[in-house]
Amino acid sequence: MNPNKALWEKGDFTRLAATMRESGDALVESLGVKPGMKVLDLGCGDGTTALPSAQRGADVLGVDIAANLVAAGDARAKAAGLTNVRFQEGDACNLEGLADNSFDLVVSIFGAMFAPKPFDVAKEMVRVTKPGGRIVMGNWIPGDPTLVAQILKISAAYTPPPPEGFISPVTWGVESNVIERFGAAGVPAEDIACERQTYTFNFAGEPKAFVNEFRAFYGPTMNAFEAAEKNGKADALRAELETLFDAQNRSPRAGATSIPATFLRVTVKRR
Repeated sequence: MNPNKALWEKGDFTRLAATMRESGDALVESLGVKPGMKVLDLGCGDGTTALPSAQRGADVLGVDIAANLVAAGDARAKAAGLTNVRFQEGDACNLEGLADNSFDLVVSIFGAMFAPKPFDVAKEMVRVTKPGGRIVMGNWIPGDPTLVAQILKISAAYTPPPPEGFISPVTWGVESNVIERFGAAGVPAEDIACERQTYTFNFAGEPKAFVNEFRAFYGPTMNAFEAAEKNGKADALRAELETLFDAQNRSPRAGATSIPATFLRVTVKRR
């Protein structure tokens, strides 16, 4: 099995995605999605940005490598009464079956960055975007002090080294890498813009309970805890994450968690 497929089908990312809905909707609002636009949401999960795009009248295709998330997206769309969004399994490194120049907007928010072949990902996103269209990515930033970059950093410290040739997902959060990867796909640097923005996780529980959600349902953290348990270090990992979540919680309400996380927003214009 593709290791990425195994990773994202391992847990239940819908539990984490539920804490991301408000920021997902706000991000889609900032994209200027309009009725009739053709939108591809790549690495769509259960539709945190795909559904808001469809609710604004776009014709949306969500593609994800995890079968359980595709099924969850379909269920959410059906429950919302949306007939202009559909979900299918697919690999961001090879979008076979999707024609050239098909989409006005290709979106990938914390999705395609996890695919193992970043140059292939850039090439495929450019290929399926119409001339005059846009690509928008949201990517976590290596070494950033905010939540997700720190979760991934802490988790990596407790996990065996990755295989030879592994390219870290957070390398997509470095502007020079973004320019190099899309440049290799034929996009001039002047058509690529990067800026830092904030995505907020809102959880109806205290930070320690939110850590439990990551431990139980988020593939990278699940792997870290499995490795830590074998080495007798699970308590240390939990303590590190609880300290992180407590320190970054900005909710004014007792027993609630609201944590902002900085990401790199990439906008690519397709000529």
